[in-house]
Amino acid sequence: MNPLFFPRGADTGWRAPVFSLNSLQLAVLAVSGMGLQAGPVYAQVQARAQAQVQTSPSLEEVTVTGNPLGATDLIAPSAQYSGAALLLRSKTTLGETLDGTPGVSSTYFGPNASRPIIRGQDGDRIRILNNGGALLDVSNLSYDHSVTADPITIERVEVLRGPGALQYGGSAVGGVVNVIDNRIPREAAFDVKGGVAGKLDLGLATGNRERGAGALLESGTDRYALHVDAFDRSTGDVKVPITLACNKTSGFSLTNRICNSDSHVKGGGIGGSVFFDHGYLGAAVSSYRSNYGTVAEPDVTIGMNSNRFALEGEVRNLGGFIQSLKGQYSYTDYVHTEFDAGAPGTVFKNRGSDFRLEARHAKLGNLEGMVGVQLESTRFSADGDEAFAPYSQTRQQALFAYEEYGTGWGKLSFGGRLDSVRVESLGNPNPALAKFVPGKRDFKPTSYALGALVNVSPQWQLTSNLAYTERAPKDYELFANGPHVATRGYEIGDATLGKERATQLDIGAAWKSGADAFTFNTYVSNFKNYIGLVQTPGVTRNKSDGEVNPVDNPLSPGFSQVTGNAFEPLNEFRYQQVRARFTGMEASGNIRLMGGAEPLDLALRGDMVRATNLSTGQPLPRIPPMRLGATLKYANGPFGASFGFDRSAAQNRVPAGDRATAAYTLWNTAVNYRIKAGPASMLWYARLDNITNRLAYSATSVLTTTVFPAAPLPGRNLKLGLQASF
Repeated sequence: MNPLFFPRGADTGWRAPVFSLNSLQLAVLAVSGMGLQAGPVYAQVQARAQAQVQTSPSLEEVTVTGNPLGATDLIAPSAQYSGAALLLRSKTTLGETLDGTPGVSSTYFGPNASRPIIRGQDGDRIRILNNGGALLDVSNLSYDHSVTADPITIERVEVLRGPGALQYGGSAVGGVVNVIDNRIPREAAFDVKGGVAGKLDLGLATGNRERGAGALLESGTDRYALHVDAFDRSTGDVKVPITLACNKTSGFSLTNRICNSDSHVKGGGIGGSVFFDHGYLGAAVSSYRSNYGTVAEPDVTIGMNSNRFALEGEVRNLGGFIQSLKGQYSYTDYVHTEFDAGAPGTVFKNRGSDFRLEARHAKLGNLEGMVGVQLESTRFSADGDEAFAPYSQTRQQALFAYEEYGTGWGKLSFGGRLDSVRVESLGNPNPALAKFVPGKRDFKPTSYALGALVNVSPQWQLTSNLAYTERAPKDYELFANGPHVATRGYEIGDATLGKERATQLDIGAAWKSGADAFTFNTYVSNFKNYIGLVQTPGVTRNKSDGEVNPVDNPLSPGFSQVTGNAFEPLNEFRYQQVRARFTGMEASGNIRLMGGAEPLDLALRGDMVRATNLSTGQPLPRIPPMRLGATLKYANGPFGASFGFDRSAAQNRVPAGDRATAAYTLWNTAVNYRIKAGPASMLWYARLDNITNRLAYSATSVLTTTVFPAAPLPGRNLKLGLQASF
């Protein structure tokens, strides 16, 4: 069901990222491969795309922005979702939306906060981008902090796995997720006469009482484009197949819903671009608001606000050695407040900017490539009783290059990146938080990669990637010193940490013959000094004052015997550098069981990863178990249907103190039907998740250990929706 399944080596005439059609037209193209009809506005492009598919078979999906040169042959493992394919798998968080993609799982801090995990790695080893630029929030700081990109606004999402993500630095050692919203149009969607297009998304669900709506409107001519969008979604507590205790401010109760898992998100954006003969210039402003329960604590909610400004432009066909220049700039003002029983508590702020300039040079024989610079600056602060990291400022400058050398049998790729990073602790102006000591560290991370793609035959393709990556420690890894509710621990940083160094090897194979296809990748990532959060055996600290191994006062229960402060011991965790290894494999495929006007396909997927702390021999925490899945997909004219399952094996390989998880199988089904209503195209759909209402716990969620059994995966959920476009 890939909506943009372009042929290998074909000249699509589209640039990266490509939007010669707007999101609404892409949604129509997304289902055209299922026998659905496209309106006359899209007929020319649809016919061209279909002709290309028919005349040149493809070995793999194309992630358009996954290659800095816009090539259709990608050496790095990748996946993309857009149009109907994205709509039918969309959940309330980015992590849950991508969960189930081979190699991708989710941190799952309940239904409201979930970040992607790629090949067992999460946090600051996964880079989340917005239209190719930095997406600044604090979701990497804590599992209960949500990503400021809601699936209802995403028009396309791309996932780049493994060493191919080198150009984005050490924070992308695990991979890159790029969410695209088209708020800055990059190609004209209309001719000289102009036009208007729009989209409306409506959805409601039973399991979480979801009520959501999103609207988009675009207009312009061949010389300019305007974009405006808005969204609003509310959910209630999520229904689960178990009775749980809930103690919100209203009082104690028993329920079959995850306590404090309701949410309300809203926002929107306005953008536009002007087009000239050899490029474009555009800008956009956007706002994101979210209020949600944190699940780990029944009385704590988070109120989040994020405002972002972005500027982007490109000049092509310069005629000299430099063929094109592309620049991006963004500024983000982010703040969220944690409320305890309605009273404001700890406040987190992150303000920062990101600038990226890429220059593509003229082709030198069979060699083509680009060089670029990136400047990023962030200023973070946390105020309140649960501020576990100090005020800090991080500045990063980088120079990077990427080259490809074409051969008769395929191509070779070369890449390198030099960074200069300064991480500075500014302490905290609150005298009660004098434990945060000012200090600064400078790092010079260096990364480089080699890749190869070999066309063995028209049906077979082999790929290989080898990379060496260095990552500078983050501010909290260096300077943390306080209670962290999301992990139920007292976290201590280490200001002497060195650069994290990793060597990665990825080998892949892909085969395609008509509608039948198969891809396989295996990989190993060796970390010389992996930065891990390791529990200190036998050591606890008092939540309020950090007292080591506090003792409850028998004469005044609930208070420390030594300090007299409230007694609430937390296990101590320290950021330490250890040797670590990640090994794994991913596979996916499609088998055409029945052809003709009513095709029936069987889609297969699976992955596994094994991660070990080589310094102790212990497994690393929160690693996904082996997973297998299969889905039957049927199409008949405007009608489509799917039915399948995802099987997660038991995860018994966990470090001391973590909870093992049992195996489970989740069944799901979906149907969709498209109709024409004048100039509008209407896609009706229904999706039923966890059909058998199976009780299951995520092996990759910290909640499975810290608040068990209060946060299982969602139970049976029926979602109904309509996407109308014109």
